[in-house]
This record gives sequence, C-alpha cells and structure tokens, in this order.
Amino acid sequence: MALRRASTTGGCAGRGRSEPPRSAPGRAGAAPPLGWRVPPSSGAGSGRRAASGPPGSEGASVERAASSMEPAGGVEKGDSGEKAGNGHAEGAEESGGAGGGGGGGRLRGCRGFLRRNALVVLTVSGVVAGVALGAAVRGAALSPAQVAYLAFPGELLLRMLRMVILPLVVCSLVSGAASLDTRSLGRLGGIAVAYFLGTTLLASGLAVALGFIIRPGAGAAALNTPGLGLPGAAPPSKKTVDSFLDLVRNLFPANLVAAAFRTYVTEYKTVLRNTTSGNVTVEKIPVGNEIEGMNILGLVLFALVLGVALKKLGREGEDLIRFFNSFNEATMVLVTWIMWYVPIGIMFLVGSKIVEMEDIVLLVTSLGKYIFASILGHFIHGGIILPLIYFASTRQNPYRFLLGLITPFATAFATCSSSATLPSMIKCIEENNGVDHRISRFILPIGATVNMDGAAIFQCMAAVFIAQLNNVDLNAGQIFTILVTATASSVGAAGVPAGGVLTIAIILEAIGLPTNDLSLILAVDWIVDRTTTVVNVEGDALGAGILNYLNEKDKKEKEQELKEVSVEAVANSKSEEETSPLVTHKNQVSNATSTADPESKESVL
Repeated sequence: MALRRASTTGGCAGRGRSEPPRSAPGRAGAAPPLGWRVPPSSGAGSGRRAASGPPGSEGASVERAASSMEPAGGVEKGDSGEKAGNGHAEGAEESGGAGGGGGGGRLRGCRGFLRRNALVVLTVSGVVAGVALGAAVRGAALSPAQVAYLAFPGELLLRMLRMVILPLVVCSLVSGAASLDTRSLGRLGGIAVAYFLGTTLLASGLAVALGFIIRPGAGAAALNTPGLGLPGAAPPSKKTVDSFLDLVRNLFPANLVAAAFRTYVTEYKTVLRNTTSGNVTVEKIPVGNEIEGMNILGLVLFALVLGVALKKLGREGEDLIRFFNSFNEATMVLVTWIMWYVPIGIMFLVGSKIVEMEDIVLLVTSLGKYIFASILGHFIHGGIILPLIYFASTRQNPYRFLLGLITPFATAFATCSSSATLPSMIKCIEENNGVDHRISRFILPIGATVNMDGAAIFQCMAAVFIAQLNNVDLNAGQIFTILVTATASSVGAAGVPAGGVLTIAIILEAIGLPTNDLSLILAVDWIVDRTTTVVNVEGDALGAGILNYLNEKDKKEKEQELKEVSVEAVANSKSEEETSPLVTHKNQVSNATSTADPESKESVL
C-alpha cells in the first residue's frame, strides 16, 4: 500500500523539496521489500536506507518518492516547510488568521505600500506643491534677485545631478561593454540602433502629420511679440554641413579631460574682401571653437571602445574592470542619497519657473495651438506608439513597466534634462522593473545621448509652425529633408534644458526658412520642453526593457538546449551503468564509476 501511494505522489513531492535527493524507502525502521539491496553502511538510527528499485518507470517513481515519504508516527519537516499532505490544515489556519486580523492586515499593507513608494509619492507631491507655490508667490511681485533666491534649492538639485553624470556615464558604459561578450554586444547594439532610429523616424513623421492637420501657424502672423517678453536676438544660424561635421568631430575628442566640460562648435568669422573691380564682398569663414558644455558623445564612444578593449585583454584587464564596477556601484549609492532630495528641489524649480513668466495667459492664447499640437504629439507617441512597440516585442503590459518609473518621469518633467534624469532612471529601472544591470547601464547612457524622440517631435512641429507662419507651403522634398534632418540632428542634441532649440536652426537652414522666428519657440520652450524630456527618457526606458526581454529569452533558449543535451547524456550513462548480475555488457565500467551514482543502480527484479 505504501509503495502504491508513493509511486503516484512521489514524482512531484520529490522535485518540490530543496534538500538533496535521498535514496531511501519512506518508512523508518520498516523492512525493505523483496529485491531491494541494503548497504551495510546504512544504520537504523538514520531512519533512511539506500535502495535500488526495479527498472522501469514504476520502480523509478518508488525510488524518487522514497525520500519524501513521511516517517511512521509523525509529520516530517524539511527545508521548505511542512509536507503537502498537511496543506489543508495549514490553509485553514492561515485563512482563520487572515479573517481575524483583516483590518490590521489592510493597515499593514497600506503602510507597506507607502514605505515602498515613499519616493514616488514625495516626488509627485513636490510637483504639485511647486505649482501651488508659484501661483501663490506670483502676486508678491518679486524682484529678479528674490526669484533667484527662490530657485536656489532647485539649482542645488541640478548641480548634484550633473555632478554624477560624468562618472555614471563613463563607468557604466565601460563595465557594461566589458561584461557582455562580443557577440551579445554586437547583437544588442544593432537592435538598439534600429530601435532608436525607428522610433525617432516615427516621432518625426507623427509631428509633421499633426502639423498639417492642426496647422498651428495659421493665423498666428499677428502675434504680439513685445507683449510676450521674447528675447531680442535669435541664436546664430549654422550651415547644415558644418553641423554634421561638428557631430563627427565631437565623436573623437582631442582631449578626454577637456571633453568632460567643453565641446566643439563651428563659428563664423566675417571677412571683407576687395575685388579687382573695386567691389567689396563679405565672406563667412568657418572657425572652430570650444564652448562650455560636456561632450557626452565623445565620452560615450570612448567608454564603449575602452570596455571592449578591456574584455579582449582577458585576465590583464580584470583589475581595471573591477575598478570601474566598484566606481559605478559607489556612484549609484550617491544617486540613492541624491534622490531623497529630489522632491524638495523639484518644488522650488517648478515654483520659480512659474514666477519668472510675465504673462502666461497671453502666451498661451497667442501660441496655444502650437503648444497643444506639440503636447498632443508627445502624448500620442509616449502613451500609444511606444507602448505598442513594447507590447509587440515582449507581449507584456507596458503600462505596468512604466508605473515603476514615475520618479524619473517627474524628475525629467521638473529638470527638462534627460542627462540629469539618467541617475534616477538607472536606479528605478533596475530596482522596480528588474532590468539586468548590464543592459540598463549599457543602453541608457547611449539612449540619453542619441535617442531623442520627444526632441524630434518638438523640432519637426517647430519647423512646420514657422513655415506656416511665413505662408510657405512645404513640398515633398522639404518634408523629407525635415524628417531626415530632425532624425540626424536629434542624435547630437544636448541633453540639457533648451538643447533642442539650437538644432531647429539646422532644420530651418536645410529647408531655406528664416531663423528670426525662433524667438517664438524660445518663448514657449519652458512648457513644451518638459513633455519633450519625459518622452525622451520614456523611449530610453522602453528600449532597455525590450533589450532585457530579448536577452532573457535568448538566455533561456540556450539553457534549454544545454538541459536537453545533459538529459540525453545522463540517460545514456545510466543505461550503460547497469550492475545487475543478470545483465551483461560488452564494455564493463569500473567499480568507482558505478558506486559514484547509487541511484543509477537498478535491479532487474
């Protein structure tokens, strides 16, 4: 009776236990059945006997279930708790305890939720408090110096976030590239580049389509420019060729130390030339110059190549890889500390920005269609298109994935900087969404530099807006130029506030539109740039989630192949290690090999 019961239930019970397999019949002190062999080393005190059951599936089930059968006279408890046979009693006890303390359980659950999501709740509360603070202080007529004092806590937050960008980008990329093998690095890098280019092109096309549907520039030619408080001079225009040449030059910085705080740009020097006929011609000569600003493109490329080189060195590069790994972990600890200051800094950043605006009502009524079209494009791309791409790639709920990233989204909304959001994004995507740190620290710094979906929407919408403002009908060639130029120029856009405004001048120059109307874009940039940054970091996060899913899927397939191969090998070895005297083999194995695996010895009886 005991053997029949074991053969039906032992298969699951034996696999469910975490302790090592035992080869013993279920009852302690009971005599073994006929045909089982008991080694002399097994004592009665242990309550376990090594046995070798008859061949076939039934005997194998007896042998597997022997270690999980209860001893006579009690219930055995192992590493994983009580037996499955006692599950009904345990379930009754648990349900009774839950019914008795229902109110206390709900209270404890609420406290646990608040404890786990304290940073998210505080960050959202900081944004709301900042709006309330700005609305309350606007009536006080603060001087510019007082507004600067009000923005001081927010300025501290920006300085702390920018402080950790350099070590975070360099160390995370070096350790990420060194931890991935060359095949995985090339595969993931190819998928990331395809994802970045594809989503940016979709964003550019969406912005152009919305621009032609909504027509934000129609009827806006009579804008009250002096009343809006617009800046007097637009940023200087630059030739499209020189812009792309600057992009390539910044990929290869001449000085790595200088690249940490300076970047290369092309400026123009005006030269007057006298011709032989007496006429004077004005010529603009491009001149290179270094301006203030971190050259993240050059640092990203150098860190990637350095990580691959350290991987190729083998043992000689392990010490330096461990150094970068330790540096990266220490930087993440600093980020954790900084994140608790984010709610306070966000509150004063938002409040001071609201106080700075002179006439918000006039600004919104004059440029309301442009603001609405830009934010609508960001909502459609970030709320529908990007989640659909994530769902099509992973078959998982994208909004559950985005729910764990509320804190970096709030940081992006308040700081308008994808680079400043990078530390909190890496921390939250690893802790809340379980993305492999090798994937997140490899792809997110690259995405913060080259993936600018929100910026592409903002730039294309601005180009269509200025074209309609000047009554210029865009043809198919100009639309194609806008799409390609916006996709390419968003790669080199700086991840800082108002970084995309300068790249709009490249698009306008490429399609032959004047750059004087850029002052209108600058007037509302502080509003549109917030949703722009949120969409930028959302695209980076969903790309990291897709890459993590594909990497895990590939890893599981490889493990399954290895498992199938090992199972086949074990079955063949067991068939060759039969030790029954009634079975003979041509190639006998040694006694040492046959005694190493006692479970594989099966009797023909």
